[in-house]
Amino acid sequence: MSFFEGGLTIRVSAASGTEAVLKRELIDLGYSPGGANLGRVDFNGDMRDVARANIFLRTAGRVRILLAEFPARTFDELYEGTRAFPWEELIPRDGAVAVSAKSAKSKLFSLRDIQKTVKKAVAERMASRFGNMSERGERYDVEASIVGDLCSLTLDTSGAGLHKRGYRVKLGEAPIRETLAAAMLLLSVWRADRPFLDPFCGSGTIPIEAALIGTRTAPGLGRGFAFERFSFAPPVAESVRREAEELIDRSAKPRIRGGDIDESALALAREHAARAGMSGYIHFQRQDAREISSRFAHGVIVTNPPYGERLMRGRELSELYASFGRAFSRMEEWSAYVITSCPSFERDFGRRADRVRVLYNSELECRFYRFLGAPPARLREKDAYGGDKPSDEEKGI
Repeated sequence: MSFFEGGLTIRVSAASGTEAVLKRELIDLGYSPGGANLGRVDFNGDMRDVARANIFLRTAGRVRILLAEFPARTFDELYEGTRAFPWEELIPRDGAVAVSAKSAKSKLFSLRDIQKTVKKAVAERMASRFGNMSERGERYDVEASIVGDLCSLTLDTSGAGLHKRGYRVKLGEAPIRETLAAAMLLLSVWRADRPFLDPFCGSGTIPIEAALIGTRTAPGLGRGFAFERFSFAPPVAESVRREAEELIDRSAKPRIRGGDIDESALALAREHAARAGMSGYIHFQRQDAREISSRFAHGVIVTNPPYGERLMRGRELSELYASFGRAFSRMEEWSAYVITSCPSFERDFGRRADRVRVLYNSELECRFYRFLGAPPARLREKDAYGGDKPSDEEKGI
């Protein structure tokens, strides 16, 4: 019997600070996840659930299958625990095994030695069943993570990181990962029936992720995954892709705008939106963030402005934040969510945030500031957003 045909513990990773968002996503998909901590969330399922996690989750970094957990206080224990796992039920004779390692608060701190020990144990277990492995076939990425005295062996099912949706082929000057953009949107009060604006849209990641959410389009629908190439795994991906296709709301009419002062960035944003199939749901236009305005109330801004890390410095950055804050204060009952690593942002913006979260943009520690406007009344919301597809003029927001 193949290992993939039984019940599985599925381990999903998330960027620090977004674990709770990932857990909520899993609950919305119908699962009962465990605790959300240490950048991961576990839940139980089968290979179809592995496929669903890879295709549907917006904030997940990777989806792994937990293979084994055992005490590893010494390299002998690490070797024996690894060798005890039935690798022959997981990997074919010609499979190529690549081992990565992590270690925290453990006596086994040499990542290279952890990798070598795990690789040796797998190879000797496989050799005892099949003879020598050629390792010319499909690659299986195994991670050995040792925390304290406990080793967890997991198998990557994603391949490329899940932030790589497939639509972003070129990077702007200060890109934000697709998964972080999605997490910021899901942490906000924005919903598809409220106007949306990203005044520092750059290459378009946040507006595109908003359009994917607003149309209920699964973020992984257009890409492939490592698990699809596993020899012993059941073919489940296509049925999940059909499920995802059926859930798309093609009648959605989200009012999403991306603005930027750089026309070359906007050209790139339009290209990315076209590749994502979201061009019809986003209006990109050249506009200075210091001059934003809206004819609508109760909209939501989610944005990633310059931090002073790569773009702008000192007084120029402070003046930009101040002008942006003044423009936002004139927007009737809008809410704003801003991520930045600049410590003086609230002072420059001219308003204290209602809430501040710590999020990481790649390895950079940032603050995610929330400025809440009044929520729309139900009747007013219906009148404002329940009509026909907005005209080009209306898309200008």
